[in-house]
Amino acid sequence: MTAVARLRSVVLDCPEPGALARFYAAVGGGTPVEESPDWVVLKVPDGPRLAFQRAEGYAPPQWPHADHDSQQFHLDFDAGATWDEVDAAEEQVLALGARVLDREDHGRKGFRVYADPAGHPFCLCRIEEP
Repeated sequence: MTAVARLRSVVLDCPEPGALARFYAAVGGGTPVEESPDWVVLKVPDGPRLAFQRAEGYAPPQWPHADHDSQQFHLDFDAGATWDEVDAAEEQVLALGARVLDREDHGRKGFRVYADPAGHPFCLCRIEEP
């Protein structure tokens, strides 16, 4: 099948685009480029382009929440092949301002769930051997 278009960016609404772009640059690499105070793009070499857009009255996703059965969107990051590597990555993302949303049964699930400083869920995943 021929594609109609090529994905340009994944855009996250947030209260502080520059701060959130710097958080994700520290987590996944790349260089934040401020195109305006309300729009910052994180350019990741050989990776996806993430953009951060200021949203007045921003309210973070509720995860998990009985009244909301959908988190709507999250990012997954490969954090290492061992739980020791994932533990080290967890320590670093917490120091950057993330908070734990779910660590239960992570050994069975293969991932842990966090919220970024603006409240978007993301996962640190253990890379499984092929």
